[in-house]
Amino acid sequence: MYQLEEPIYFYLLFAIPVVAVLFLLVLFWKHRTQKKFADSNLLRKLSPDRSTFKSILKISVFCLALAALSFALVNPKIGTKLETVKREGVDVVFALDVSKSMLAEDIAPNRLEKSKQLVTQIINSLAGDRIGIIGYAGSAFPQVPITTDFSSAKLFLNGMNTDMVSSQGTAITEAIAMAKTYYDDEEQTNRVLFIISDGEDHEGNLSEIAEEAASEGIRIYTIGVGTAAGGPIPIKRNGVLQYYKRDENNEQVITRLGEDRLQEIASQANGKYIEGNNTKEVVEEVTAILNGMDKKEFDAKQFTDFKDQFQWFLAAALFLLIVDILLLERKTAWVRKLNLFNEKE
Repeated sequence: MYQLEEPIYFYLLFAIPVVAVLFLLVLFWKHRTQKKFADSNLLRKLSPDRSTFKSILKISVFCLALAALSFALVNPKIGTKLETVKREGVDVVFALDVSKSMLAEDIAPNRLEKSKQLVTQIINSLAGDRIGIIGYAGSAFPQVPITTDFSSAKLFLNGMNTDMVSSQGTAITEAIAMAKTYYDDEEQTNRVLFIISDGEDHEGNLSEIAEEAASEGIRIYTIGVGTAAGGPIPIKRNGVLQYYKRDENNEQVITRLGEDRLQEIASQANGKYIEGNNTKEVVEEVTAILNGMDKKEFDAKQFTDFKDQFQWFLAAALFLLIVDILLLERKTAWVRKLNLFNEKE
């Protein structure tokens, strides 16, 4: 088994045909220039030791050195050892509120960006767990299916915004119902759902859906983002403030953190409400919650221990470059014996 550390350096191989073409052009130019200076018989007498074969041999050695250098920079690695690594963890799903109220700036830079920071830092603290991400506003939508690929999950998380759902509202019941479809491992006893929201305008029968989730072994933890004082909802275009959202009476809407709703959901699903204003405290509390749960061995992968092989190609490149330097273009006894290109007089 092998792998290539920096395959981009294979592009250096394109330099070889360029060097070959330049060499042929120089060879053609020299031949034309020499013909203007004297005929071929006189040139052989003026420079009896000139060898076309040695020139071609030198450029061939140089091109081989360039190819070896390219492979050295790519650094091929050969697997030498196989190890079995067991993964243990729980299934964690994040339901992120992307309604317009999450644009309020009572928490810097705003509630939505703060929520994404919280989820990112929580993901960074995880180890063998599987994660999934759901977005919701007037309806819920799957953003990242259950996975162990944390890098991709964070990439999709960063792209979430309030324009992803056309209908406004906070359909938390839909998000919880969708989360139940994420837990695809029937043997996983610990299933965790983190709802990150400002608790504003939650719709539906929250107690019923929360109890239903708890009956299926899903623990719901809610993270409240916002302040009790609240703030207006800015509507921006290209980062420039256009206006603040107003209601049907043309009065400025002030959105406030609905802790009571979030606490209700968490208590009904054997979970806990977490205040989300301090990122460090949230991450520490979430880590403590997950570490306190029984970990299930749900995956086993074989990893190969790879060893660098660049040194062999680097040594070959240096050897060929030294040969190229020491290789003279004049005729030698063995070249005369070969008589390539009719070089013998």
